[in-house]
Amino acid sequence: MRSEPLAQAASLLEEATDLLVLHRDFAAAVERCEAGCDSLGPGTSPERCERPSAEVKCSLCVVGIQALAEMNRWREVLSWVLQYYHVPEQLPPKVLELCILLYSKVRDPQVMLEVGSSWLTDQTNKSLPEYGSLLELYLLHVLLPLGQFEGAEELVRGCGVFDSQQQLAFLGTICESRCQWAQQEEMQLAAEEQQDSAAETVLGALSQKLLTVLTLLRRALRSMSSHFYLFPYKKMLLATFLLYLVVVRLDPASPTSLPFIYKLVQLFRQAWATVFSPIHRPPIQD
Repeated sequence: MRSEPLAQAASLLEEATDLLVLHRDFAAAVERCEAGCDSLGPGTSPERCERPSAEVKCSLCVVGIQALAEMNRWREVLSWVLQYYHVPEQLPPKVLELCILLYSKVRDPQVMLEVGSSWLTDQTNKSLPEYGSLLELYLLHVLLPLGQFEGAEELVRGCGVFDSQQQLAFLGTICESRCQWAQQEEMQLAAEEQQDSAAETVLGALSQKLLTVLTLLRRALRSMSSHFYLFPYKKMLLATFLLYLVVVRLDPASPTSLPFIYKLVQLFRQAWATVFSPIHRPPIQD
C-alpha cells in the first residue's frame, strides 16, 4: 500500500529532524533523508506538491540541504537534490528558494543561473503562488550579483506577474545595481592602474640600485685584478715552497733549520713590503 512508504518516509523525516536539531549528527541526518526519499520513489512535479508524499519528500530535501550545509558540503547540494527530482523544473518552490539562498550566501550564484532560469520559464511553475517571490529572489540573488542586467530587465518585463508599479520598482533596482556595478569596475580599474604604477616605480628604483651595485662591483673587480697583477708570484711561490720545507720536511727545533727559517722570514717581509707598499697600490679608476 502507498501509505506504508509514506509512513516510513515520515518516520525517517522525524528522525532526521531530531538528528539535525537536537543531536547535531549531520551525516546521520543526511542518511535518513536519503532513505526517506528513496522510499517515496520518483520525484513529483510542483503542481502536486499538496500531496502528502510530495510534502514529505520536500521536507526531507530541506532537512538534507541544511545538514549538508552544516558539514560544509554545500557544493553537493544541487546535485544531491536533483537525484530525487531529476530536472530543475520539478523542484519544489521551497527547495529552489533554499538553494538560491545557500549559493548566494557562499558567493557562488553562478550555480543557480541555469537552474533558476529553467524553473522560471516553465509554464506550469508560472501558475504557482510562490512564482513571484521566487522570481524576485532569483533577480536579487542571482542575476544582479552576476551582472546579468539585460536578462533581468527582460525577465521583469515579460514575467506577467508584476503590475506596472512593481515593474517600475524592479527596473529601478536593476538600474541602480547597474550603476553600482559600473562604479565598482571603475574603482577596480583605477586600483589596478595604481598598482601597476607603484610596481613600475619599485622596479625602477630596484633597477637603479642594481645598476649602482654592478658599477661598484665592476670597479672593485678592476681594482682587484690590477692589484693581483702586481703580485710578485715567483717570490710568493718560493716562500710557499720554503714554508712547506720548514713545516713538513724540517724540524724547527733543530739548529740546522734556523738559517732556512731566517731566510724564509726575510723573504716574506720583502714580498709583503713589495705588494702592499704605496707605490704598488693600484689607483681606483672610474
